Amino acid sequence: MIVDLPDTTTSKISKALVRIREEGGAVALGRVLTLIIAAELGHEEEAIEAANDASREHPMRVIVLSTQPDGAAVCDPRVDAEIRVGGDAGASEVIVLRAYGDAASDPESLVTGLLLPDAPVVAWWPGEAPEVPAESPLGRIAYRRITDASAQDDPQAALTRICSTYRPGDTDFAWTRLTLWRAQLAAVLDQPPYESITAVSVTGAADSPSTTLLAAWLQLQLQVPVDYELTSGENSNGIRGVHLTRASGVISLEREVPGIATLTQPGQPVQDLTLKRRSLRDCLSDELRRLDPDELYGEVITRGLPQLTGATTSTGGHS
Repeated sequence: MIVDLPDTTTSKISKALVRIREEGGAVALGRVLTLIIAAELGHEEEAIEAANDASREHPMRVIVLSTQPDGAAVCDPRVDAEIRVGGDAGASEVIVLRAYGDAASDPESLVTGLLLPDAPVVAWWPGEAPEVPAESPLGRIAYRRITDASAQDDPQAALTRICSTYRPGDTDFAWTRLTLWRAQLAAVLDQPPYESITAVSVTGAADSPSTTLLAAWLQLQLQVPVDYELTSGENSNGIRGVHLTRASGVISLEREVPGIATLTQPGQPVQDLTLKRRSLRDCLSDELRRLDPDELYGEVITRGLPQLTGATTSTGGHS
């Protein structure tokens, strides 16, 4: 069910929520957190869909604050709202606030009256992120702050900015997308022979911040210099491969075909593994499982990343 509230206020939205709950039996008792999604007008539906899917694991109230992009024509100040419950909201309540003109100048006041009482707050910027998320109006009221470097105009420059502005509680989907890669590499290194890694190389797309974070994580964990190459080209998409050198030979985990990786190890049969790019829903669900700061991410972004030497760049057609 979707209830439209044109040219409204936070007070009217709160009253409408109570009325919907009383008339339709919708309850908020099982909601465990409030997720605030900050998006540009017209670009919020993909994030809402991901939140709806994630809500089946994490029942929550979702507040979507959609504002006009910088440079858009100035509109008269007003807030149009939608309340979505039932089949239109997964296991959550979704409140969509579309703020125009000066009505968008104080985002914190727009959402404060709609937060679930005594529940943690998570802020997510699926598109353009603030310069310093923790110091932004929405970031100041959030336990966790989620950005996505791959959605920025220059993903690699976004990582550099994140490195200098990181605060405990920050995280980025470029890191979350590495979960399967990190798990697979850790599993390989947990098997005999237990030899030291002497060299590491990582390859991936120039617009893949996950490739850079993977290189930073490996250098931090293995304490060896990591060579990483960023390729550009029509099919240069995401992380391409990792090569770990030790005395007995080279371990290679390469993803030449989207979704399928090939693991090659000395003295063992070649294996094909499922290694898909993680969806928004998967990344969001992962990040909502923890509300304490991700200390490993903090170490990688503040210590591992600065230790990397400059990447080699090339033009290629690898996936």
